Amino acid sequence: MKHVIFDLGGVLIDWDPALAFADVFTDRAAAETWMERIGFPAWNRLQDGGRSFAAGLAAARAEHGDAARHLEGYLAGFPLTIEKTIPGSWEIAEALLARNVALYAITNWAAETWPHALELHPRLGSLFADIVVSGQVGALKPAPAIFRLLMDRNGLLPADCIFVDDSPANVEGARALGMDGIHFTDAEALGAELARRGLF
Repeated sequence: MKHVIFDLGGVLIDWDPALAFADVFTDRAAAETWMERIGFPAWNRLQDGGRSFAAGLAAARAEHGDAARHLEGYLAGFPLTIEKTIPGSWEIAEALLARNVALYAITNWAAETWPHALELHPRLGSLFADIVVSGQVGALKPAPAIFRLLMDRNGLLPADCIFVDDSPANVEGARALGMDGIHFTDAEALGAELARRGLF
């Protein structure tokens, strides 16, 4: 029996970081321009890798000065960024579980924002047998270490696992370890890929 490992952001949860700054900027374009100016994606990846919010703020201020001040509200505004779900994906996960397919998750997610995910989407806690959160373990996809950690924690073999992620680089990282990988584009395509593998 195959096991299915899900990414969360972009596969099950629609993460829209600009929403965290909606109280600061009058329109979305202004928020996105500011995020680009301070290098938000690179900043956030370090948060996902285990850097504390306090350390992240200090680093941003050191590099960008007062322009980084809006990051101070990111933790408070974070729940707004993950309220929406990806259409159809949860139903696929539930259908797999109903067929006794063991489900796991590996997510690049900051430790300090992770509790918001569990609060807003409580089904995460019971849908998955285990969730590896990058910010809690200090390893990021697509590095081999985070995949191996899930394998080791649950006694899994890569050849028995199907990994689903919206990032091609992360899918390639899983394949490099011997897993089957599916690049997620939408739920309909995912369902077709899983059916092709005999899970539906």
